[in-house]
Amino acid sequence: MSQPRHDPSITAEPFSVTHRSVLAIAIPMTLGYLSTPLLGLVDMAVIGRLGDAALIGGIAVGGVIFDLVFTTFNFLRSGTTGLTAQALGARNDQEIKATLLRALLLAGAFGLAVIVLSAPLLALGLWFLGGSDEVQAATARYFEIRILSAPFLLANYAFLGWFIGLGRAGTGLALQLFLNGLNIVLSVFLVLGLGWGVEGVAWATVVSEIAAAGLGAGLVLVTQKRKTWPTVAVILDRRLVLRMMALNRDIMIRSFTLLFAFAFFMARSADQGDTILAANAILEKFIMVAAFFLDGLAAAAEQLAGRAVGARHRPAFDRTLKLTALWSFALAGILAVLFWLFGPMLIAFMTTSQEVRAFAETFLIWAVFAPLFGVLAFQMDGVFIGATWSTTMRNMMLISLAVYLAAYYALFPAFGNHGLWAAFLLFFGIRGVSLLLACKGRADATFS
Repeated sequence: MSQPRHDPSITAEPFSVTHRSVLAIAIPMTLGYLSTPLLGLVDMAVIGRLGDAALIGGIAVGGVIFDLVFTTFNFLRSGTTGLTAQALGARNDQEIKATLLRALLLAGAFGLAVIVLSAPLLALGLWFLGGSDEVQAATARYFEIRILSAPFLLANYAFLGWFIGLGRAGTGLALQLFLNGLNIVLSVFLVLGLGWGVEGVAWATVVSEIAAAGLGAGLVLVTQKRKTWPTVAVILDRRLVLRMMALNRDIMIRSFTLLFAFAFFMARSADQGDTILAANAILEKFIMVAAFFLDGLAAAAEQLAGRAVGARHRPAFDRTLKLTALWSFALAGILAVLFWLFGPMLIAFMTTSQEVRAFAETFLIWAVFAPLFGVLAFQMDGVFIGATWSTTMRNMMLISLAVYLAAYYALFPAFGNHGLWAAFLLFFGIRGVSLLLACKGRADATFS
């Protein structure tokens, strides 16, 4: 997409990027993001304590369908971060607030549309992902309740992205901890306390998303209470709305492609039976834990790279690229070691089924290597989102998906589930390398 025009009346100023400024964003956001896979682990664990592999599979498949629907709209988080950070770098206070309001309008519209279309979305997801009759029944019960949270979930994407774009990682952390902490407490209470099963997990999410959206709106009003808000004409400025829509379109395609890759992984797992599906679903939670650790540093890359582009300051951009890569690779190595040492213990925690435990331990090595294959993809995603180089990011994602699918059909017949995992990790590696190769050219064009 084209670079934004800058208002000559707004004075941008250079800034320095240090280890401290990177970690000041990365550490709070890592803690906040980590609460999301922790929620997934708890949901899997409370259902796993019931000892039914079909219920574990139902939660896994339902989560994938839900992610296919809603992570497609993740642009409301990442796009808002990049545009807000650039407005901050350009010192454009009106555009900072207008970016949030545009994102909230889109959140409400998309959220209501998803609820209206929930029945065909569920049917399509069940057709694509498959699974036994028992798995599909559990999935339907879970999805039909959780879908009610749609407008509030998308509004929470916008609030979180806006606070990250401003560099207020502490506020983002508070929102994430409140959302996921409440969800965890309600899940345990409703499933193990009241015996609601998968329905309890779903209702816990609905209540938590509504409460978090209320908190996010309150925090925005408190932080902006002495400032003027943009007019309707500014909020609906055609050029800026079209710019946001172009950015959102590319990020939506990128997000949908990413979720398709995960959905394809789960669908091919389901083809191998409920036990393999449950084992792969548990190991996929390891990848999600790694992803949300690494996403903290990606958030730092988004904010600092976006701010550097808004300020037109190449040294800050180059320093952001170097420091976020350094910390990301160090963290990925630590995660791989921890997964190797404590993987069997975590598997045992998440299920009481001995058969599922045995299969999960057999394929654990792939979850151990996942952070090392994926680290560059997460870091470069952050840079490209902050800089709003969405077209390139979209294209590299599509190329990586094509390689992934080709690798699966080449490897699975000979190696079975090991071949599926090898193709999955190759998908992450290709994404990172392709974005890195494209980065310098995009930076040269942007800062020239």
